[in-house]
Amino acid sequence: MTLDLQSSATQSSDVKYLPGADLEEADLSGKALQGVNLTGARLMGADLKHTKLTGASLEGANLLGCQLIKADLRATLMGANLMQADLTEADLRGANLRGANLMRSRLTRATLAGSFLSGANLMGCNLQGADLRGADLRGANLSSANLHGANLMQADLQGAIVSEANLEEANLVGANLAGANLAGANLLCADVENANLSGTNLTGACLTGTGLETKMSKGE
Repeated sequence: MTLDLQSSATQSSDVKYLPGADLEEADLSGKALQGVNLTGARLMGADLKHTKLTGASLEGANLLGCQLIKADLRATLMGANLMQADLTEADLRGANLRGANLMRSRLTRATLAGSFLSGANLMGCNLQGADLRGADLRGANLSSANLHGANLMQADLQGAIVSEANLEEANLVGANLAGANLAGANLLCADVENANLSGTNLTGACLTGTGLETKMSKGE
């Protein structure tokens, strides 16, 4: 199914149901697509910069390599493929990204506060300066991700894989890291005050400036 969203017909507010649509490499930048149903749609390489997708359903959609810079993605993206997508400064507050593939995507300064990312693949993602306050990251794969300066206050990372990740100067105040794997992670000067580190694997992690080295040496 191939659609032309440039036409007058598809610019209508009546366009709400487009499951399985073929929009590969389409130019949808700046479009108002609030509430549209794009379940299972093919959007590989599409230009969605500044696009408003609030309340949209993109469950299982293929957004491989999409340009989503500053897009409003407060939407359902469960199981979606966002591998290598550019989501710089995108708004993903409260978005449902459970089981989504965000491997090697760019989420620099993106807003993901309160988002649902349990079981998501964020391996190798660039999340530098991202806002992940209160995000659900249980069981997510964040191995080798760049979280330099990211805000993970009160985030739930129980059982998450964060090995070899860069968490330098990250805010982990009150975060739940119970059972998480942070082996080889860089936590230089990260704020881990009141974080739950029960059963956390910190083997080979850089803990300089966190105060954890002293606590661990004392067996606390």
